[in-house]
Amino acid sequence: MIRTREATIAQEAATLAPYAQRSGQSAGRRHPEPPHPLRTEYQRDYARIIHSRAFRRLEYKTQVFLNGTGDHLRTRLTHTMEVVSITRCIARALGLNEDLAEAIALAHDLGHAPFGHAGEEALDGLMRAHGGFDHNEQSLRLVELIEKKYPHFEGLNLTFELLEGLQKHREIYLPPPGSHALCYLNPSLEAQVANLADEIAYYSHDLDDGLDCHLIHPAQLGELDVWRESHDDVKRRFPEIEGRELNAYVIRCIIDREVEDVVTTTDAAIRASGVSSVEEVRRQPHPLVSYSEGLARANQQLRTFLYAHLYHHPDVAQMNGRACEMLGRVFEAYLAKPHLLGSITSARVECDGLHRAVCDYLAGMTDRYLLDEYARLFPAA
Repeated sequence: MIRTREATIAQEAATLAPYAQRSGQSAGRRHPEPPHPLRTEYQRDYARIIHSRAFRRLEYKTQVFLNGTGDHLRTRLTHTMEVVSITRCIARALGLNEDLAEAIALAHDLGHAPFGHAGEEALDGLMRAHGGFDHNEQSLRLVELIEKKYPHFEGLNLTFELLEGLQKHREIYLPPPGSHALCYLNPSLEAQVANLADEIAYYSHDLDDGLDCHLIHPAQLGELDVWRESHDDVKRRFPEIEGRELNAYVIRCIIDREVEDVVTTTDAAIRASGVSSVEEVRRQPHPLVSYSEGLARANQQLRTFLYAHLYHHPDVAQMNGRACEMLGRVFEAYLAKPHLLGSITSARVECDGLHRAVCDYLAGMTDRYLLDEYARLFPAA
């Protein structure tokens, strides 16, 4: 039996929670397209992201440690896949639309600059007088304007709900084009899940990578509630394991605990709010997807620790500092010699301005491409 798009839509209607976003009720795309016979709108979004050039470039972009410095260290791509895995688990447990939630998770970091958050901060500084740089906004620019795969429109022409999910940290959200609805305060639950799954993933895997590189030591982690509770539980159950095996299993248990906490806390919040549709979710004064108060405090403690002992560690800062110096010099070289830009980027100079076009070009680079470009532009450096 062939499962058609209509059959999947019917299955969603029968199995998803009432407050989930159904693909058959999508607000659609900016440029209308005929429906696909087999795939729902969110399944099409998922495929478009997977097949984009921006997604493939994530393999060679930094998460925390510069790409190529270790075989087992996370890249922006492996981070994204971990976020997708956690997103799927939470969305499924809550009866949400997994296709939409996973597609948002896949696209959430497309706009990241090379060299991780250090590269983002460097680009933001270089663009301060020209609108700044934010990787969330850049993800939207990529999927709406920069990717070019279709003959009749720019971008990937993703659904309203997917684009909504990429608008992180907004105070208000705009309704779909042509709608008479008022602005609202929160995106869909699928978007909220993907956002929190991102935190769960990077808290855990940055700990893992920091331990692997010996920039963080287990003895330091006893002060952290989130580590100590999982560590003590693991040692009670498996007193024989030590070293890297112990650390890896503790981190696995941290992820498990955080996922279960989010599912339980969010389910309680949904029930207390009384929401029965995605429209009611959007009108809520606060996000419904969250940690419990205790775990939120523990994660804030962990975040503070990671900034102090990993993200700002001298070894990491030195590598990132040198890389960002190179990014700045390449940026200035392109401003001085715009003919160095590729033909696609050059075509955007007239409508976006030279600075924004250069920023787009640099933000799309992988770590290794920028290093190669620096060597080409400054061979004596």
